[in-house]
Amino acid sequence: MANQDKEMKEEGADKVTIIVHSGDLDKIYSALIIANGALAMGMEATFFFTFWGLQRLKKGGLEKGPLSKMNMLGLGRWMVLRRMRAAKVASLEKLLSDFKELDGKIIACEMTMEVMGIRKEDLRVDLIDEYGAVGTYVQEARGSAINLFI
Repeated sequence: MANQDKEMKEEGADKVTIIVHSGDLDKIYSALIIANGALAMGMEATFFFTFWGLQRLKKGGLEKGPLSKMNMLGLGRWMVLRRMRAAKVASLEKLLSDFKELDGKIIACEMTMEVMGIRKEDLRVDLIDEYGAVGTYVQEARGSAINLFI
């Protein structure tokens, strides 16, 4: 058993897995920035999109999330996006495009799709590498050095 654990640890030493549970704008930004940083450093990165995070993978849904704090009926979101543009922070679309270009992997949660009535044709299927459930996530996570829940 110790050898198997050591092998797993060595295999996952260069891998990050992130559960994207929240669809909040700032949290989606955080997940993409962390994952792109990991990919740029030569690591593998996998997203497991579930619940409100999966809503962001719907066609036209990427930038629709509110802020997690101080949304103020959308005014806070507008102010944050304006400041991010002024600071030349890449858009979510650009960050997601970079993630895929750097071979980032996206798994869409099938259970969430069923519970929330989301069909494959509702999603940006060009971005999704796999559809899976908790076992798919656990398999990815068990081989990762870094696991995050955002």
